[in-house]
This record gives sequence, structure tokens and C-alpha cells, in this order.
Amino acid sequence: MSDFYTEQLVKKQSGAKEMAIRAGLIVLTVIAVFIVLMFPLGIILPILAVVLDVFMFRRLNVEYEYLFVNGDLDVDKIMSRAKRKRMFSMNVSEMELLAPSDAPELRQYQNAKTLDFSSGTGQAKLYTLVVADHGELKKVVFEPNETIIEGFFVLAPRKVIRK
Repeated sequence: MSDFYTEQLVKKQSGAKEMAIRAGLIVLTVIAVFIVLMFPLGIILPILAVVLDVFMFRRLNVEYEYLFVNGDLDVDKIMSRAKRKRMFSMNVSEMELLAPSDAPELRQYQNAKTLDFSSGTGQAKLYTLVVADHGELKKVVFEPNETIIEGFFVLAPRKVIRK
């Protein structure tokens, strides 16, 4: 028997929130430079502002990696192509439903906690995965490729809605 393995990388697009944070950081840095011009002893302020800018700009550069292996789905957040953090992990046995995000079958789960691991472009086909995690229902919004959807369908055909 062969293993079922696929991985997919999705780059998160910068939204209004990220752009506002970047603009605020740049304004803070400019203000820190003007403070140094008025008070030469405050040279540490622009240095701290630039360090904060570099740290936050790297943190705002996000990609999500979906890794599906034999019924286990792991979602990792990759920041600035350097730092990886496991955001979500589940097994197909914990799955309640996998359906396109606009499917009417998802209405009964509208009060579940929602985790969004999509690119945010609005152009990709979004799917919602409903999972029972330690007695709590969670909805995971993501952009799986056809291989991931097919893998879920093979393992739990009654819980997957494909369109």
C-alpha cells in the first residue's frame, strides 16, 4: 500500500490591516528621526524604530503550507520564508464536513470558531473544513488543491462535498 502525500504552498496577500500596520511603522520611524534632530541624545529612538520595522515587516510576509499525509492535515504558517509555526493539525477521523465555503450544508456550523488559512485574494476556490477538536467545533477556511480534496474524499466520502 502506498502513502498518500501532497503539499501546497499558499501566499497570503496583504490586506488593509497589514498595509495600515506598515504605514504606521513608517510614520513612527520618521517621527523618531525628527525627534533626533531636535534632541540629539535621543539617537536610540530611530535605531529601535528601524529594528521594529524590520521585525514587523518580516512577520507580515506570510505563507501557509498545507501538508496532507494519509489522512492527517497540517497547516503551517511560514513567516518571511524563514520561520515556521504549526497553526493547525487534524486527522480525518476528527472531520465533520469538508465543503466549498458557500455550500448550504455549512449553515448549521455558523457559530463554530473560524480559522482562516487562505490567501485572502478572493479569486481562489475556498473550502471550509469543520472539525471536532476536543469537543469544540472549529471551521478551517483554506484553499486546498484537487489532490487534497480527493484524499479526504477517499478516506471519508460521506463527509466531503465536492463542486
